[in-house]
Amino acid sequence: MTPQPPAPAPASRAPAAGTRRRPVQQRSQERYERLLDACAGLLDEVGTAGLTTKEVALRAEVPIGTLYQFFAGKEGLLAALAERNLARFLDALARRVAAAGSPGVAEFTDLAVEEFVAMKRSVPGFGHLDFGLVDTVPAEVDELHLLDAELDNNAAVAIRLRTIGGELFAAPGYALALRVAMECADAVLKLAFRADPDGDPALIGECKRLVRSYLAEAPAAG
Repeated sequence: MTPQPPAPAPASRAPAAGTRRRPVQQRSQERYERLLDACAGLLDEVGTAGLTTKEVALRAEVPIGTLYQFFAGKEGLLAALAERNLARFLDALARRVAAAGSPGVAEFTDLAVEEFVAMKRSVPGFGHLDFGLVDTVPAEVDELHLLDAELDNNAAVAIRLRTIGGELFAAPGYALALRVAMECADAVLKLAFRADPDGDPALIGECKRLVRSYLAEAPAAG
């Protein structure tokens, strides 16, 4: 069973409230990335509740009007950052899987947890917003659907993980099982990083053990 690289498909079936307009020209792309970088940096400084589009534009040295050309507002900005985080995670995981040769389910899930933990420790803003909001959720933000207008965030991520896993997760039952595994891993890893800013090693180990054992056998289709 050989895992496959991620398909060149969007991270979700129905676009969420992320980007209003995708930049095409290099200058626009640079401004777009600066805005997302500024958003990530400010999340570490002021958290989600203190984040404003005005401050993001100031930090990125971009006119506020330019920000609104790309994003509908705060939710759109956060959604676009979540989408970028997911794309980077999936790309890094695909490289880890390729380097491992032909990993089984246990090794694949370990690699996924390890890459998530690595990003949690090193990527700006990831402690507040990974593929969804981790802490305070502003009233104007639909936190559950940052990645997809129909699917919740964990379901959208599970679909992409199944794509990377290829034949490992080909059995029909894995469609639901990966969704459940995402919920379990999300809860335990949140606990791990509440207990320790760098992630409690014992809880990270338990997260790996939980997901590995749960996905060890192909589940029956529901």
